Amino acid sequence: MKKKAIPLIRIILITIAAILGAWCMAPLVVGRIANIGNITGIMVGALLGCYGLFMPHINKWIVRLWAKRSGKAVLSVAGFLAVAAVILVMIESICMVVACRTAPANDATVVVLGCKARGERPSVMLRCRLDAAYEYLNAHPDAVCVLSGGQGADESVTEAECMYMYLTGKGIATERLYKEEASTSTVENLKNSLEVIRAEGLNERIAIVTDGFHEYRAHLVADSLGIECGAVPAHTAGWLFMTYYIRELYGILYEWVM
Repeated sequence: MKKKAIPLIRIILITIAAILGAWCMAPLVVGRIANIGNITGIMVGALLGCYGLFMPHINKWIVRLWAKRSGKAVLSVAGFLAVAAVILVMIESICMVVACRTAPANDATVVVLGCKARGERPSVMLRCRLDAAYEYLNAHPDAVCVLSGGQGADESVTEAECMYMYLTGKGIATERLYKEEASTSTVENLKNSLEVIRAEGLNERIAIVTDGFHEYRAHLVADSLGIECGAVPAHTAGWLFMTYYIRELYGILYEWVM
């Protein structure tokens, strides 16, 4: 007897699961990066993969469960939560895109949000932010820039110092750069940068340089501090994008709730 062909829907689910799982596993394997983003991605990939592999058996179990009143209630709640989660992700993603397209004022002060430094060198994500800042500063020769980021326990210099060395090494004049070296979060990045801006008499309208997916949450924080801002979104390395995009979904939800 010929073996039955696997239905296309199962092949699609298994393929999506493999891609998502590998995409979220890459930061863990390559960069030893483990956070709620890649953990969630790996778990969702595993669930999709299991459903694709064992779809006939799972569907039979669902039918049997649906026949019971308690099972129907459980499946209804699970279905509602799944749909709500998809809608929430869509709304958050739209917010991210809109924030990225918010142009800064022509005379805005640039603020680069800190990210991991490795020794005296920027991490991949921080380097991408700095490259975006470099391009913006070159295109706006009168703009000045606040480099915001403190020093973690595993960092040999502050993130601000690391950024300063990188940008001056690429030819940005030192008098255009200001360092804020105490912050450890997005809220502190913007709050402390505003203090530097006011102390130095700089323009309080700012251009936030960070990864595109992070711009929306940064704008929420800026709005809460009464800061007028626009976006200078940085490119995110493809192998890191999904992990940090998923993590950012949690971050936005936290901002909305809190």
